[in-house]
Amino acid sequence: MCDTMVALGNATADGSVLFAKNSDRQPNEPLITIRIPRQKYKPGEKLKCTYIEVEQAAETYEVLLFKPSWIWGAEMGCNEFGLNIGNEAVFTREKYGPEALLGMDMLRIALERCRNSEEALDLLTELLERYGQGGNCGYERKFTYHNSFLITDSSTAWVLETAGKYWAAEKVKDVRSISNCLTIGSHFDRCHPDLIRHAVERGWCKGEADFNFARCYGDPLITRFSGARARLALSSNILEQEKGRITPQTMKKILRAHEPGLEGRQFTRHSLKSVCMHGGFFYGDHTTGSYIAQIGKGMNSFWITGGSTPCLALFKPYWMIDGEKFSFGPEREDEAAGFWRRRERLHRAVLENRLPDLEAYLAERDRLEESIDARVASLQNGAPPREKLLEIMAWALAAEEELLAKTLAGARTQGKIKGWPYFKCYWKKQTASLERPRRG
Repeated sequence: MCDTMVALGNATADGSVLFAKNSDRQPNEPLITIRIPRQKYKPGEKLKCTYIEVEQAAETYEVLLFKPSWIWGAEMGCNEFGLNIGNEAVFTREKYGPEALLGMDMLRIALERCRNSEEALDLLTELLERYGQGGNCGYERKFTYHNSFLITDSSTAWVLETAGKYWAAEKVKDVRSISNCLTIGSHFDRCHPDLIRHAVERGWCKGEADFNFARCYGDPLITRFSGARARLALSSNILEQEKGRITPQTMKKILRAHEPGLEGRQFTRHSLKSVCMHGGFFYGDHTTGSYIAQIGKGMNSFWITGGSTPCLALFKPYWMIDGEKFSFGPEREDEAAGFWRRRERLHRAVLENRLPDLEAYLAERDRLEESIDARVASLQNGAPPREKLLEIMAWALAAEEELLAKTLAGARTQGKIKGWPYFKCYWKKQTASLERPRRG
C-alpha cells in the first residue's frame, strides 16, 4: 500500500515540480537508500531482476533508489536527469501471472535508461508487453498485485495504470495523486490498443461510450478494503486546496497525514486510511519510508526520512553530489538496512510507550526541521557550492543522530503496547523479529 503525488510548476509556490511518495510495506522490511553510478555493459549482457533476466542496456544512468532490501527494483527513486517515478500496488480483475517483472523492477529499469517522463512511459509499456508483470512482492507473506506509476520530470508528469498486460495513461495538468486503486476513468491520453475491446469481450462494458478504465478493470472488493479511496481523497484535497502555493512543506504535511479522528491515537490502532499508514492489522502494511523531490528550478533538492513512520521521522535534505554520506553504494546494502533499523527502534519504543515524553521529542524534531529548512532556503538560486551542500547534509545527519541517541538513551527498558488485543500481539511479534533479516 502506498501513496504518490505530484505538483507541476503551475501549482507550486516557486514554479518547481514537486514529487512525493510514502512507501507502505510490511513493517520489518527495510527500505534502503541506494545510489548507483552510471555504468556501461558489453553487447549481449543480461540483467538479473528480482525473478527473471532481461536484455541489458549499453549504458545505464546514475540513480538514487529507495528499495525493499531483498528486491532488485525500487518503490521510488530518481536519476541524474531529475526523472522521478513512484510505484503503486493496484488490484484488478485480470489474473495475476507467474514470476516476471515486478512493478518495482520496471521502475528501476526506466530510471536507469530514460531521461524524461515520455521516454519512461514508452519503456514501461514496452517492458509490460515484452516481459509481463508478476511475482510475489511480500517480505514475510505472499503478496501479489498489478502496478500503477507516477512518472515525473522537470516539466511534465504522467500517470500509468496497468491491469495484467492492459494499461491506460493520463498526462497530468497541474496536481495529481495515485494510490492503491485505479484512478483513470473515461478520459485518458494513451492506452493499450485492445484495452476497450477486451473489456467489451469480458462483459465489463458495452462499448467505448460507457467505457471507464477504473470501473471496468478494477477489483472493487480488494480496493475497498485497502483504504485507497480515503487516502487518495485526503492527498488530493490538500493538493487542490494548496494549488498555486504548494511547497515541500505541503508535501510533508500530506505524507504525515492521518485519517480524521486518528491523530493522537495513531500508535494504538492500525489505519489503512492514513497516508502516514500505521500497521497492526491482518494486512499489516506500514509506511517504511518517505521521499520528496523538488526539481526543475536550480539544483534538484530532495528530502528523505531514511526510516519509517513520517509522523515521527525527520526529513533530511539531500543532493546527488560527490562526497555525500547519506546514501549507500550497492555493495553496502547491509549497512543501509542497519541505518533503517536504527531509526525503526525509535518507532518501536513509541509503540511500547517507553518514551517519557513523546511530545518533547516531536517538538525538538520540529525545531530541527525548521532549522534545516532555513539553511536550505538560505542557499542562493543556481548551483550552490558543493562544500556548502555537503556541510548542510552532514549537519542534518549528525543532528538527527544526536536527537535519536538522546531519545533512545532516555527510553524506559520496559513498556506496554496499547490498543486492542490483535494490535498488541501483532506488534509484539514484529518487534521480536525486527533484527532477524529474512524475506518471504
